Amino acid sequence: MYPILEGLRIVEASAFVAAPTGGLTLAQLGADVIRVDPIGGGVDAKRWPLAESGASIYWASLNKCKRSITVNLRAPEGRELVAELVAQSDGGGGCFLTNLPARGALTYEALAARRSDVVMVQITGHRDGSTALDYTVNSAVGFPMVTGPARPDAPVNHLFPAWDVLTGLTAATGILAAVRRRDATGEGEHITLALSDIGYAMVGNLGYIGEAVVNGTERAPTGNDLYGAFGRDFGTRDGRRVMIAAITLRQWKSLLDAIDGHEAMRHIEAMLDVDLSDEGQRFEARDVISPVVSRWVGARGYDEVRVAFDAAGVCWGPYQSFLEMVRDDPRCSTENPLFEEVDQPGIGRFMMPGSPLEFRRHERAAVRPAPLLGQHTDEILAEVLGLGSAKIGELREGGIVA
Repeated sequence: MYPILEGLRIVEASAFVAAPTGGLTLAQLGADVIRVDPIGGGVDAKRWPLAESGASIYWASLNKCKRSITVNLRAPEGRELVAELVAQSDGGGGCFLTNLPARGALTYEALAARRSDVVMVQITGHRDGSTALDYTVNSAVGFPMVTGPARPDAPVNHLFPAWDVLTGLTAATGILAAVRRRDATGEGEHITLALSDIGYAMVGNLGYIGEAVVNGTERAPTGNDLYGAFGRDFGTRDGRRVMIAAITLRQWKSLLDAIDGHEAMRHIEAMLDVDLSDEGQRFEARDVISPVVSRWVGARGYDEVRVAFDAAGVCWGPYQSFLEMVRDDPRCSTENPLFEEVDQPGIGRFMMPGSPLEFRRHERAAVRPAPLLGQHTDEILAEVLGLGSAKIGELREGGIVA
């Protein structure tokens, strides 16, 4: 058995989250992802959180399973060197992933002149090439206006960089689609992917654009309520909070079984003239339903609630901090084969995830620590470009690589 993308090589020149996520996704499936960084590291090499040593835990976590070469990308000779890495004629190469400005030898036209079937994915902020980050896209696509307490004057940003991550996953999908097409036709491809287009596309895919256009209505913030169904956070007697969701009728009946709430709900149905088997009507009646659930949860400790909910098949989850998650949650531990303990140079030993994909016929690739900057420079120059030690030494002395 072997990693499923073994033999595919990606050259990644990137920063921050989106493009590195795309490279990581492919590396964890067995592709040889060569990360190109400026000598001394790029703008994200020291991004928080940092270990006591000053090494970036963030950078190490996004760039595990890759190889690293450091190149002076400001010099034309450096860009030529990276272009040669991309355009090597072996079957598994010819793929370039970047969210940096493509100049000189690293434009698609220049790469295609070296290798006609090159596949390039170029991530931009906006489709016109102007700058955007996850934070600025998030503010523009409406979600902060419906997140948090019901105060329309106080939008709340979510901290998960969803648009960066979705952009990275879409970039990886784009590469695989283009490589499949190349295998069939021999043709290369230039793919551009705008971070903001990912945001607008997902808002449209989830129906928010249709709601605004068709209904002409403004979605109101609903706090932690689950829009269009019954779901809300509740506090236990010992100070924990849990999130309960009942989207399907089965989930709703499981919740009522757990809290012995069927009779109370029949009373609410008669009082409000509603049918609580309908998820939309459960949403509209949520402020009457919630006190019933709140009294039951609030009268019990967390462990009692957990046992009762699990026994009844309730769809629920605890609120927990990152520290509580790694300390108490067995799903976020090496009991889960997703995770391995990895020794990361400069940081220490900690738990890292591999690919969440499980293939029946292929083993999950082992998690390798992130490289030190430039760790594989000589190895890559010799192995991929076939350069001898004298030429590599010349490049080092000239400040082209490090």
